[in-house]
Amino acid sequence: MQTSSAALVERGEAGGAAGTIEAPAPVAARAGQVPEAVPVTSADGDSRSSFRFYDNRQKYLMFVNTCTEKWAVAERVERELQNIHPKPPAIRVFDAGVGDGTVLTRVMRSMHLRYPTLPFYVVAKEISLEDVRLTLEKTPDRFFEHPSTVLVITNLYYREAPWLNPQSVTAASTLNWHEVALTGTTAREFEKQITDLQPLLAGNWGTVVNKATGALGYERPAVLVIYREDHRFLLNSVIPRRGSTRADYDLVIASQPYRLRAPLEFKASRVLGPLAKALGPDGRLLVVQSHGADPGQEILQGVWPGENPFVHDRHQVLKAVREALGPAARSYNFNANPEERALFRHEMHTLPAEIEGSIGTSTLLAAWNAAVYVGQIEDARLEQALASGRYLEVTRDVLRRHGGLWFWDEAFGISRRRSF
Repeated sequence: MQTSSAALVERGEAGGAAGTIEAPAPVAARAGQVPEAVPVTSADGDSRSSFRFYDNRQKYLMFVNTCTEKWAVAERVERELQNIHPKPPAIRVFDAGVGDGTVLTRVMRSMHLRYPTLPFYVVAKEISLEDVRLTLEKTPDRFFEHPSTVLVITNLYYREAPWLNPQSVTAASTLNWHEVALTGTTAREFEKQITDLQPLLAGNWGTVVNKATGALGYERPAVLVIYREDHRFLLNSVIPRRGSTRADYDLVIASQPYRLRAPLEFKASRVLGPLAKALGPDGRLLVVQSHGADPGQEILQGVWPGENPFVHDRHQVLKAVREALGPAARSYNFNANPEERALFRHEMHTLPAEIEGSIGTSTLLAAWNAAVYVGQIEDARLEQALASGRYLEVTRDVLRRHGGLWFWDEAFGISRRRSF
């Protein structure tokens, strides 16, 4: 799933019960290290382990390297580019959970194809240090091919990141704002300078865990701004300034921005609501979430009968966002799209021979991992399933029945009406 994603599904906000996000007494974790789960009380009052599904790097990395979801999401986002109406001085794009950067860099290539001469202002939110590193590794060629690019990486919360401005006075006073003006003209020169940022990232991309909810947040708010020195003059009105940055995005990408089982009100008011408010006139927010009703869910239900983590469809989510926005909802269009336009498919990489003959253990384990990753199954339940060994039989049967493994995602959108 795209957002890693990352090492956390809510990237500091969207994963716990619908309580406060900032911990009254946070526990510091080393940059890039995932804190241990903390016992919490869920929204319905049950005490349980606060498992952060996306914190498991091994599951995440296996999923993104064996499945095509990021490719499929990037292609779906690319279709949105024909519907945006950029205004000077730049095309403004916000990625609400950049993960390993695959989706964003693919989208930036598509942006260059469509708008080869327009300046880009791209902001990427990510709290995971490892994913920030993976994203930056993919960017040197973007600065070479499209030199009029301003790229911003931040670990701020959903309600803060589009504006690059922490809401609390304490956080704002400790904000680490760092600008990097790349010198040279080749991708190799840019790569070297971006690689040299690793110590800076390690020292400023730490996380804290909320003792009350188990959700991760930033230890210190950080903003990293990167652009080419030889285009500084041209980009002067695009480069963000600390304390005076506007949102007004032409496109906001929100791929898997919350836990599937998170409360509906939380998804609407704490994640998608703030992202909708960050849109400029004619701006578009594209949301992608897992849909289910696919071979992946068949694997889950073969092990846990009746399992359905896909609790809120796009219609329910959009209705909740409309209610969360209140009177301001009149300024937006809510686009659920018909089934044939909303749903798109991504698959696990397999060769025909792998499915037709005896399915190898590595293929079965990759398919099992993908199914439980998409379904966000907690470790405690996984341990019970692994102990029985039946999960391999279920996975094998599903792969043979369908000739492989694939999943449905659904895409829906919110657009801001033009001001007259």
